[in-house]
Amino acid sequence: MSHPVLLVEDDASIAIVITAALEDEGLEVVRCDNIKDRDRLLQEQSYAAMLTDVVLKDGDGIETIGTVTEGYPQMPIIILSAQNTLDTAVRATESGAFEYFPKPFDLDELVRAVKQAIGSGAAPQVANVSEDTIGLPLVGRSSAMQAVYRMITRVIRNDLTVLILGESGTGKELVAEAIHQLGDRNRGPFVAVNTAAIPAELIESELFGHEKGAFTGAVSRHIGKFEQAQGGTLFLDEIGDMPMQAQTRLLRALQSGMILRVGGREEVPFDARIIAATNKDLAPMIEEGRFREDLFYRLNVVPIQLPPLRERGDDIKALARHFLSQAARDGLPAHALSDPAADLLCKQPWRGNVRELKNFIYRLALLAREDVIDEQAIHAAMNETTPVASGQAAPDVEAGPAGKDDLATALGRWLTANAPEQGEIYAKAIAAFERPLFEHMLFATNGNQLRAAQMLGINRNTLRKRLAELQIDPEVYANRVT
Repeated sequence: MSHPVLLVEDDASIAIVITAALEDEGLEVVRCDNIKDRDRLLQEQSYAAMLTDVVLKDGDGIETIGTVTEGYPQMPIIILSAQNTLDTAVRATESGAFEYFPKPFDLDELVRAVKQAIGSGAAPQVANVSEDTIGLPLVGRSSAMQAVYRMITRVIRNDLTVLILGESGTGKELVAEAIHQLGDRNRGPFVAVNTAAIPAELIESELFGHEKGAFTGAVSRHIGKFEQAQGGTLFLDEIGDMPMQAQTRLLRALQSGMILRVGGREEVPFDARIIAATNKDLAPMIEEGRFREDLFYRLNVVPIQLPPLRERGDDIKALARHFLSQAARDGLPAHALSDPAADLLCKQPWRGNVRELKNFIYRLALLAREDVIDEQAIHAAMNETTPVASGQAAPDVEAGPAGKDDLATALGRWLTANAPEQGEIYAKAIAAFERPLFEHMLFATNGNQLRAAQMLGINRNTLRKRLAELQIDPEVYANRVT
């Protein structure tokens, strides 16, 4: 190789590891630990690439990158940072960095990125990100969220279709909003539509619009979500619940860039970025013929997988304190959260994910009597509502089963919302109610499978088998507050 790699890193141990890894690949490495020496070394010779930390002894590595890219426009820059927030990832992208790696990083992945940067010979591309868009409500420094931040910074530079995957309550719409606000379409509208909340017979009209007289009640032309999102972003939430006929029309629109209003004769062009999201596993739905495979490939250009809250570690503490501050801004009493109380929150399963945590913190802010929320306040608020799989309230199992009318009402709502086809109703209803039933029993018994099996009236081995098949971890329920 004709030129070495410049490494600007003030953590000696990290610098040694990176240097050894790059030298094993036959690359020469020149090291320094501050901005002053960096600038001197850049003047002395040319470099194939530069790796730099953010927080250095004599300044901010990102803030000074602008001068480096101006003086050496063909040198790709890779940023390393322990300041693992979305703001840092966005600043790295805005600075024109070739790639961004939060610490701790995968060393093999870093080496591959360096080799790719050297081989590309491409100048950094500066993202069009204004300062007032930074500070979006995506909180967390966990490694799982770092992967999300990196994907966000990659897609804001382009207009590719994004599919956001994750359990209910993980913040899929927040990610979609972040992509919109940080991208080139942020001056246009952000139009969100929950396809699961629209009746099947109305969804095509809502998405594509309709002409006057297209059907009974269509007394005037209606502009659909696609046209409303012109110049901006269209967010299609819960795409897995879209009826097959609407899926076909959606696929046609994505392929052609044109839509046809219901009852219309002329196609209308649309110009909007498409971001879709679902909490469902689409693979089995494709196999069962309930979701179009070709539509999946059209939507799944750039997938972003959101982690459930239970896999985000200390992010729970950061989110809890964030929501307490938000609650105070919304007019609820201001509180601080003690460290033991924060630790206690981390032990909860949070099956409703971030949405459930936010609702709980707001309730906590209302109920807590002291300025500093302690473990006792957490216990008291937990006892106000017993969470179930959906994050909604449920009756105490020990106090007796829910009333017959309550269960019948819940079943009726489920049938109305899901509308299973004839011949599938029994199997689908059993499948839908089995998971929350098992989770409810595990919650009531603190994860004791023997006791849960006895309460259910089934063999313990049968329960274990079904828990494994449903991927329900009983250990999650063994650590809850009692």
